[in-house]
Formats: sequence, C-alpha cells, structure tokens
Amino acid sequence: RNQIFKGRRDKLLEALNNMPGISCNTPSGAFYVFPSCKEIIGKKTKDNKVINNDEDFTSALLNNAGVAVVQGSAFGLEGYFRISYATSDENLQNACDRLSKFCSELN
Repeated sequence: RNQIFKGRRDKLLEALNNMPGISCNTPSGAFYVFPSCKEIIGKKTKDNKVINNDEDFTSALLNNAGVAVVQGSAFGLEGYFRISYATSDENLQNACDRLSKFCSELN
C-alpha cells in the first residue's frame, strides 16, 4: 500500500514540476503535497480575471478546470495549494491533465 502511494506521489510531483508556474518539493510524509503557485500570481485566466493570491488560484482552478484543491493560506502557506493523492491513478491523472491545461492557458 505504501508503494502505491509513493508511486502516485512521484507521478504527481513529476507532473506538477512540469507545469508552467508550478513547483513542488517532495513531502516527507502524508498523502498530499503543497505545490507553489507563486509564479502564477498576477496572471490572468481565459476570462480575464487576475489571480491575486492562492485563494484566487484555487477558485479559478475549480471554476475553469473542475479541479478541487485547498489554498495554502488556509494552512498558513500563502502562495501554495494542497492537493491530495489519496485517490485513484485515473482521477489523479485526470486532475493533473486539467491542472496543466489550466496553467498553460494563463497569461
């Protein structure tokens, strides 16, 4: 079971670190990661809304891409967001695809 979670974590980290404006360090435990979205702050969504903080990022991600994550500021980590990998490989891949597309469409 731990190997399954480690595999999901590693796939998620690789995907996140290949997305424009997103970077993520390897966590020491748990079943979620806290990627940085700091490089996305100040960018605009397709509908021309400015992303001013991690809360704007998570709201825009949910509204535009259907991916639910939690803003890092809820945990005292402004400029980050939390994403869980305690889900199926299929769901995780789908979320990564949508997140990557969303990030690449920002300007």
